[in-house]
Amino acid sequence: MASLHRLTLGTAPDSWGVWFPSDPKQVGWQQYLDEIAQAGYLWTELGPSGFLPQDPARLRDELDARGLRVCGGTIFAGLHRGAEALDDAVEACSRESRLLTALGARHLVLLPEQYTDMHTGTAVQSGDIDPDQWKNLTTGYDRLGKHLQEEFGVDLVFHPHADTHVDTQERVERFLADTDPRFVNLCLDTGHISYCGGDNIAIVQRFPDRIRYVHLKQVDPAARQRVRAEKLSLAEAVPLGVMVEPPYGEPDMPPLLDALAALDADLFAVVEQDLYPVEPHIPLPIGARTAGYFRGCGLGPVRRWPY
Repeated sequence: MASLHRLTLGTAPDSWGVWFPSDPKQVGWQQYLDEIAQAGYLWTELGPSGFLPQDPARLRDELDARGLRVCGGTIFAGLHRGAEALDDAVEACSRESRLLTALGARHLVLLPEQYTDMHTGTAVQSGDIDPDQWKNLTTGYDRLGKHLQEEFGVDLVFHPHADTHVDTQERVERFLADTDPRFVNLCLDTGHISYCGGDNIAIVQRFPDRIRYVHLKQVDPAARQRVRAEKLSLAEAVPLGVMVEPPYGEPDMPPLLDALAALDADLFAVVEQDLYPVEPHIPLPIGARTAGYFRGCGLGPVRRWPY
């Protein structure tokens, strides 16, 4: 295996079953911060906007008390819907960027809006978009990325996602071809790519300069087969265990980590195993085993980032 010294291991609230700012079927923020430190992580994402304390001074104190740092934030945006959606995204992303930069972070992960309800899985809009909506999507991300870069020094990394309009490898590659690499690059979520039948290593090799951030995730092939056969939504698939801890799913991690190492770039590699909904005692042992697995592969928890 190649040296992974330029990949920095982190985690995200998603790995503790957190999909929403507040929900009775997920853990609270204090438990999350306590347990990721216990599991051996040093870097975390912010999770859904509002999940962690929003006051920078308070959040910094909570992080410092546990020896933690922030590597990025996440926002969903429905930019295919046009100008009003872009205005909403600029406002939400600007707010998140202020918090990120106050904490010394610079990566903002943008996810396209799901066309299924995140609680029930019910379709809330069409899974297809027309050419005008695709243009809204791609030009909207270019404008949003330019704004975040110029106003805050924050890098927009786009996260393909199941049950959205940028899910399959074909759509991901089309999105990258239609967006400006100066302002929009990729958060490679290995689980969502595999869930939708894509080849992560092929994407890394075809678009090496666009890989700026990584979510490490594996998919259970048997559960994925059931999802396809029964045409289940992501909200229905996750409780079936479609996302699994390594090394029990796809993609195979060692060759993927080698491909990422070959980029010779500083990358956060953030564990993000979807678990919602989850009983509060479940995430910690999974998170600890996962941290141990990736450390065994050669990922380190610490890197001196230039910010």
